[in-house]
Amino acid sequence: MKKARCSTKSVGIILQKNKKVLLLDRAFFPFGWACPAGHLRRGEKPVDGIRRELKEETNLQVIKPKLILFKKHVPNKCVKGSVYHDWYVFEGKARGKIIRNKSEAKDIGWFLPEEIKKMKLEPIWRLWLKTLKII
Repeated sequence: MKKARCSTKSVGIILQKNKKVLLLDRAFFPFGWACPAGHLRRGEKPVDGIRRELKEETNLQVIKPKLILFKKHVPNKCVKGSVYHDWYVFEGKARGKIIRNKSEAKDIGWFLPEEIKKMKLEPIWRLWLKTLKII
């Protein structure tokens, strides 16, 4: 059986401070705690997409984002109906004051890896955080 073509590209960023990771509790499907992330717009570069998504979801500005993971055709259902995504995961530092976007997140905070292991994570973020040996 032939795999469905992947038309959705997603970006996410892992921000760490004092051994804690910034997570938000998604307000819409796929539910669960996740790092700031979202879909790329047509023609948008991944680094520009992560800057936009971080600002939209947290009000933070990313400093020196670095691509640390790229995976093609990853099974990952989303609110837009896509079943597969190409994922770009960045790390970086951020500046600014966190302001939660209520349409994006029910809650937001910094969590230690030991706490994250016990949380209901969005499935794709459990995979990325394990793959990157953060949890």
